[in-house]
Amino acid sequence: MVVDDSVVIRGLISRWIESEPDMVVAASLRTGLDAVNQIERANPDIAVLDIEMPDLDGISALPQLLAKKRNLIIIMASTLTRRNAEISFKALSLGASDYIPKPESTRETGAAETFRHDLIQKIRHLGAKVRRAVPATPSPPLAPALDRPRGPLPRTPVSPVAQPQLLRRAFGTQAPRALLIGSSTGGPQALMTLVTEIGAVIDRFPVLITQHMPPTFTTILAEHLARSSHRPAHEAVDGETVKAGRIYLAPGGRHMRVVRRGTDIVIALDDGPPVNFCKPAVDPLFTSAIDVWQGGVLAVVLTGMGSDGMRGGKEIVAAGGSVIAQDEASSVVWGMPGAAANAGICAAILPLNQIAPKLVRLFSGDRS
Repeated sequence: MVVDDSVVIRGLISRWIESEPDMVVAASLRTGLDAVNQIERANPDIAVLDIEMPDLDGISALPQLLAKKRNLIIIMASTLTRRNAEISFKALSLGASDYIPKPESTRETGAAETFRHDLIQKIRHLGAKVRRAVPATPSPPLAPALDRPRGPLPRTPVSPVAQPQLLRRAFGTQAPRALLIGSSTGGPQALMTLVTEIGAVIDRFPVLITQHMPPTFTTILAEHLARSSHRPAHEAVDGETVKAGRIYLAPGGRHMRVVRRGTDIVIALDDGPPVNFCKPAVDPLFTSAIDVWQGGVLAVVLTGMGSDGMRGGKEIVAAGGSVIAQDEASSVVWGMPGAAANAGICAAILPLNQIAPKLVRLFSGDRS
């Protein structure tokens, strides 16, 4: 279901969806009120929901749509402004599954093609999960804001051995000296949950995060991470010294690496081409950390589309470090963590709620 007051955007998105062999437009609507009134008749798996619309805007329509269809996947679409980024984060806390920034002008071919590619990928990956999900029990009450990833209910109870057939490695023998985290779709919610519970790690070690996200959105995410963790968190600045007690977030549109400069470890940002179709990408951060901390690297790959982080994770493991992946049941999309898990590089594959306690133990000296 496409909901946007712009007839041009609505038409573009609808044509893109209809051109895909595995998708169909259930409804193309102008306002949030139309969406609420027609949700039961159209019965879509996914709604692409604009933020600013007459009669009923996207953020007001969101809870009403979810009240009528509990497992509806909602992708918020908005232009790239600070206000809309704030609203998109609020939408995630209210149950939206993801967001996508709309280009300022669809007349720019490159911007329009990027928007089309990203939107279709999000629809396909999020739709695949809702199609697979077959809840065997009634839905539980909604969790508090940003406490868990939104999406269909897990098909099986979450347990520490969610994928027993996947190869696990032993944790590296070196004590970790830095925590690196990579995430994408569903990442903001997962990150907020994680940083809330790893204060003991943040206080003693640097935490560096790459979340696939555009500019402005990363600014807002850093502010949310600071509030959730009660620790300093900010978009990384080129040349700044990496210190324990701080969270460094890769800024939208730039890759983040770490380098050694004399006795200091500093941030190095670059404006190079996308890696794994992403900018910022996780692999540049992961691989750069090896030169700085050698085997003293602990990397976590959270929910997200694609395979970013897998190649960097392989190099971390080869250098003596360790990788933890989020399990499939608790991931919004098991692309990135699934790629790491299936590559056989993970020392643990855990539900989101068990990753923080494991990190606290590992950084306290437990190597098991």
